[in-house]
Amino acid sequence: MNIFNGFTKGINLGGWLSQNTLTREHLNTFIQESDIAYIKRLNVDHIRVPMDYSIIENETGEEIKEGYSYIDNCIIWCKKYNLNMILDLHKAPGYIFDDFENCNDFFTNKNIQDRFTNLWIKLAKRYGKYHDMLAFELLNEVVDCAYKDVWNDIVERTIKAIREYAPTSWILVGGTRFNSIVSIKELRKPYDNKIVFNFHCYEPLIFTHQGAYWINGMPTDFRITYPKTLKEYDDLSHQHLPTQNRGVLDGKGEIMCSKDFFLDFFKEAVEVSRKYDVPLYCGEYGVIDLADPEGTLNWYKDIHSAFETYNIGRAMWSYKKMDFGLIDDHYSSIRERLIDNL
Repeated sequence: MNIFNGFTKGINLGGWLSQNTLTREHLNTFIQESDIAYIKRLNVDHIRVPMDYSIIENETGEEIKEGYSYIDNCIIWCKKYNLNMILDLHKAPGYIFDDFENCNDFFTNKNIQDRFTNLWIKLAKRYGKYHDMLAFELLNEVVDCAYKDVWNDIVERTIKAIREYAPTSWILVGGTRFNSIVSIKELRKPYDNKIVFNFHCYEPLIFTHQGAYWINGMPTDFRITYPKTLKEYDDLSHQHLPTQNRGVLDGKGEIMCSKDFFLDFFKEAVEVSRKYDVPLYCGEYGVIDLADPEGTLNWYKDIHSAFETYNIGRAMWSYKKMDFGLIDDHYSSIRERLIDNL
């Protein structure tokens, strides 16, 4: 299987250039060079940087030139500390993963699709020269599987445009259902040999997102540890998760969730990646800071074991805050052990 060299173990800089109040004060202080220097000591080889399009474009598509400075600085810091970097377009013009119900125009409106492709042309022109350490992730978490064919069309068109300016940069492509690994099989044969199939994994979601205020139907005081039986996670998922977040555990029996669950869960996508000789990468995985720390550590050990077995690169969510922050107080009792197991 083709290898995504230099992107074996990583961490997300969630909340810096995306999913926050993107004031100049925030952008200048949330992540600084000292953070990149600290991350280098975590035994990782790369960072993933989620970015909203509004960092570099206004609503009418005009460039915000100073917005590029944050990406530029991060590249400089990563090169200084010998880290690779993934630039992830977390929110695009016309598409926001956490408001997907109101984003159907992205899949039906050619003008919006043209703007998406043109945004990537700008990024490729500016950053394609860093192909030895910088990868491009086209879009974070397409949700509705009804648009899988349209999404494949957009992917092919955009990659072709990027290749005019960044012929050898790695490009990450994910599927539908919040970038679920079960959607990897819906992706078409890679455009060339520098494509990576990308997925996110927060399963069992009822554990990793317990008490999450942003999930409809989830009681904010709900708590559960890890491991439990797959059936127990399944039953609770049907009680507390929206329909689009269920189904992964359907029909599972009274066996404990373990590394074997992840091995089985990843197997189909691994077979697809081997068929196409394309690297497989997990761009997000993690546990909310409401979960029991020891249970959290158990979960990380199991999923990491499966990553290692299948040679899947990954980036944990997330470095700080965002309800998942590795360096925040909640993880203090397990932080060193967790870092050792990255």
